[in-house]
Amino acid sequence: MSDMLKVDKISTYYGKVQALHEVSLEIGSGEMISIIGSNGAGKSTLMKSIMGIVQPKSGTITYDGKDITKMKASKVVYNGISYVPEGRAIFPEMTVRDNLEMGAFSRKYSGDEMEQHIEDMYQIFPRLKERQKQLAGSLSGGEQQMLAVCRGLMSDPRLIMFDEPSLGLAPVIVEEMFKVILEIHQARNIPVILVEQNAFMALKISDRCYVLENGVITLSGKSEELLESDEIRKSYLGG
Repeated sequence: MSDMLKVDKISTYYGKVQALHEVSLEIGSGEMISIIGSNGAGKSTLMKSIMGIVQPKSGTITYDGKDITKMKASKVVYNGISYVPEGRAIFPEMTVRDNLEMGAFSRKYSGDEMEQHIEDMYQIFPRLKERQKQLAGSLSGGEQQMLAVCRGLMSDPRLIMFDEPSLGLAPVIVEEMFKVILEIHQARNIPVILVEQNAFMALKISDRCYVLENGVITLSGKSEELLESDEIRKSYLGG
């Protein structure tokens, strides 16, 4: 299986503070990988570096054979990578439907194609259809996360990244969210990079996992094997 995305020894800084130290990872076209680690480990910075929101000082990021290390975020989206950020980042003063349409900015859909894509999103989360005319800022936290996921899918991505999709959600919504992420990967055949505080669920649904601590990859391997690791159990799975 060839690498769809390869991150090779990137180091990213905020001013003089180094957030990532020569981080490397790869994801194949048929994979879901997870990235776990404590708060402040650099997980979100890694996602933002891939997306071009922040740019690494050194190292390279290659996507589908193309160097995207210095590419602007909007162009990264045009090239087929979608990002569902931590905190959702929806447009609160716009309706649910308008938020979905904003997610398709990189695609020149016809009117019929737009309607079909929006209807597809409503099939994933029917509650969004019920609330399509409602302002996004008035939705519950779980509904806002559903909207963020669907907005990320509206660009018809070839690779999608989720940053802490379960953060702040009720357990029943968390279960639904992971089910949808697995379905996006399997049924829609979209490679997924999952950054997640719920290490158990991340390991349960991903193929491989990277452990990031203090900006350094400290461990990587098959998720099913890391689930059995004493080190992972003690540090991330509660013993």
